[in-house]
Amino acid sequence: MADQEQAEIRLSVARLRQEHTDFDLAINAMMQTGCNQLSIQRMKKKKLAIKDQLSKLEDKIIPDIIA
Repeated sequence: MADQEQAEIRLSVARLRQEHTDFDLAINAMMQTGCNQLSIQRMKKKKLAIKDQLSKLEDKIIPDIIA
């Protein structure tokens, strides 16, 4: 993998990690204020989708090592 491509992936990973953290904080705030459960579930679903994207990008960066 080219250095440029790897740098772009790392940048995307950092952005997604921040977005994941932001969703986590928002969900916690919504739960504290007693927000609608449907809204909370939607936020959790979006957070999970971000985590899936993170996993796919991290798999591209970290090569599989067969022990």
